[in-house]
Amino acid sequence: MIEVRPSVAVVGAGLAGLTAARLLNERGYPVTLFDKGRGPGGRTTTRREGDYSFDHGCQYLTVRDERFQRYMELWAEAGAVSPWKMRLANGQEGVITPLVDDTPRWVGVPGMSAIAKRLADGLDMELGVLIRAVRPSASGWALVSDQPMADEEYEIVIVATPPDQAVPLLAQSSTLQARAAGVRMQPCWAVMLAFDYDLELPFDAAFVRHSPLVWVCNNGSKPGRPGPESWVLHASPAWSREHLELSPEQVVEPLMEAFFQSIRCKRVKPVFARAHRWRFAAPENPLTDGFLWDGEQGLAACGDWCHGSRAESAFLSGLELAERILADRPRARRI
Repeated sequence: MIEVRPSVAVVGAGLAGLTAARLLNERGYPVTLFDKGRGPGGRTTTRREGDYSFDHGCQYLTVRDERFQRYMELWAEAGAVSPWKMRLANGQEGVITPLVDDTPRWVGVPGMSAIAKRLADGLDMELGVLIRAVRPSASGWALVSDQPMADEEYEIVIVATPPDQAVPLLAQSSTLQARAAGVRMQPCWAVMLAFDYDLELPFDAAFVRHSPLVWVCNNGSKPGRPGPESWVLHASPAWSREHLELSPEQVVEPLMEAFFQSIRCKRVKPVFARAHRWRFAAPENPLTDGFLWDGEQGLAACGDWCHGSRAESAFLSGLELAERILADRPRARRI
């Protein structure tokens, strides 16, 4: 008789899934991480287009929980994150007002994806694999995908996707599925602009009001980001929902026009412009459970939508779920 840790499949390589996978892996659990994307990170990703770099999803991290603070300090020591001391402003109908705010804001270096890469280092990952179903098997769970994948089974499955994508994967637990189905996610259209010279604006980032936009940011003002000036624009949830099914090409022009109007800046033609749709950007009515866990079946879910609406919430959701699994499933016996 030998004792081993239960095998774990994590579906979704965003901040929550990576955190859960990292902790379980460090404690000796065999973990395989699956994601439909080309790399880990989810919304904490960095998009590169030639010489241009854009944090087009999560803009920065703030810290309220001491557990997250400890990790942030470790990442800072390793050079993976740095404080972003930006000139912050409010923008409303062309009027820019400096905003005094001493809240520490952290960013990945040289991009937000640095955080995900650090968490993913050494993990067994299957990228470019879309998991369509989680089905019971003789020894636990089997994953179903259109892509070729190893014929493996897992004793525990963690679903770390947005709730809309989690619902079909949680079909074997009506309780977990119902909880996930009750969460509504807000969309966000993001526009990336690059210019061949400095716009010489009196701020680095601004919260925008009375506009299709809610946030504009000079990505080049963040530490560790050399190169041409690049801007990220985030549309409001209402505008994004109303224009959700437009093509990226149709979104660029109206949001770029809103950008110049909101900051009362002479229109300048960018050398690069592209839009990206985040269909599931942020939870409108997040749960307060922290995570979802069916200990009897070994099925779980985590994400910011289980815990709050901030990037820190995703991290804490993955951390707390992993700690619960460590307590509930410390080992499995096999002959």
